[in-house]
Amino acid sequence: MPLLTIHHKTEYRYKRSVAFGEHRIMLRPRDGHDLRVLDSQLEISPKPMSLRWIHDVFGNSVAIADFDERTDCLTFDWSVTVEHNPVEEFALTADDAAYFYPFVYDDEEYPDLVQYTTPHYADPDGELSEWARGFLDEDAPTPTFKILSGMTHAIRKQFKYRKRHEPGTQHPLDTLQSGTGTCRDYALFMIEALRRLGIAARFVSGYIFVPENIAQRHVGGGSTHAWVQVYLPTAGWIEFDPTNGIVGTRDLIRVAVARDPRQAIPLHGTYIGSQDAFDVMEVNIKGGVGRAAQRPGAEGGSFVDLLRFACR
Repeated sequence: MPLLTIHHKTEYRYKRSVAFGEHRIMLRPRDGHDLRVLDSQLEISPKPMSLRWIHDVFGNSVAIADFDERTDCLTFDWSVTVEHNPVEEFALTADDAAYFYPFVYDDEEYPDLVQYTTPHYADPDGELSEWARGFLDEDAPTPTFKILSGMTHAIRKQFKYRKRHEPGTQHPLDTLQSGTGTCRDYALFMIEALRRLGIAARFVSGYIFVPENIAQRHVGGGSTHAWVQVYLPTAGWIEFDPTNGIVGTRDLIRVAVARDPRQAIPLHGTYIGSQDAFDVMEVNIKGGVGRAAQRPGAEGGSFVDLLRFACR
């Protein structure tokens, strides 16, 4: 199993000293059978008056920092090492409840999935619903994997990636009508399309690992990445990255899951000062790869040249 290191540094600079309100940091990867955090360090400058960790309503790890010092520079320096065991594309058999669409969620699970099957954004003219139904075979039923993989690759091929520096995520209809967006826009668009088919889907924020030898096949660059999880009976939550056409967790480092992108912001907070006091924000992310040499019989190795983590 490879070890991946992530060094994520965010620096806010101001034209004059300001005070700060609460800051929430959501950068710690989610432990699971495919991902295990081995070491993590968070350094904040100036040192916060208090720093506490909580689990939010989705079980994400969130650090909450409070400050009592004024300064013209605020820095969050996060380093983490994880052991990553990617889950490749899932496979359903004809005996699985979700092999064909439409399928029915179990009565025991559905109450917990309602929030993920209910659309949250308006579609007054049915444009988004029509786009989603375009992946269904005329003669039902349709293999579920065909729908999910079809959407994933269609977004990658049909839409044009465009960096946006505006905060937040654009409305799914804006993504459909303009044919452009960022990774967060694509994820939300696919989620809303799936929900209109009654398929449970949620938002994922994290990192994508991009080795230099395949970097030219990817688009965009920035701080964090976003994709989609879909819940299927017997298969559980499955990852789909519509920006890069990835099915499964290959190259994906999951940090947070949420019903809506607004609930999975990696770092946010407030400052107390004049509107023109803010100067610039700089984000720098680097990664490294090695081998799990600490395990008996594992192949040894040291960290190699820094590889790139990018937002699509």
